[in-house]
Amino acid sequence: MKRRLVQGTILALVACGVALPSLAVDQARDQDRLRTQDQLRDQDIYGSQLMTVQERNEHRAKMRAAKTEQERERIRAEHHEQMKVRAKERGVTLPDVPPAGRGPGTGPGPGGGGRR
Repeated sequence: MKRRLVQGTILALVACGVALPSLAVDQARDQDRLRTQDQLRDQDIYGSQLMTVQERNEHRAKMRAAKTEQERERIRAEHHEQMKVRAKERGVTLPDVPPAGRGPGTGPGPGGGGRR
């Protein structure tokens, strides 16, 4: 009886030893995928490379909370000016105009314009 318990424990440990590296690889792959998704999503915000994660999240929340397209345009214009000032302070060059048709509310997805 004791011998079977020991054998079962050893088999379980061996099985876990094989599964653990696989689990670590899966977790690393998932983290890389999420990081890539965040980077792609961040590209939708003008000057995102000059912002903290919290600032980007706050900007997205403002855009989602805007009730009208005019309000979103005002938020975009204010943000654009803030990023131009920040870029100048840091000696970074940003394009004069953000890419057309990008940013929160312009694509498919929650709150996005998408095709109708």
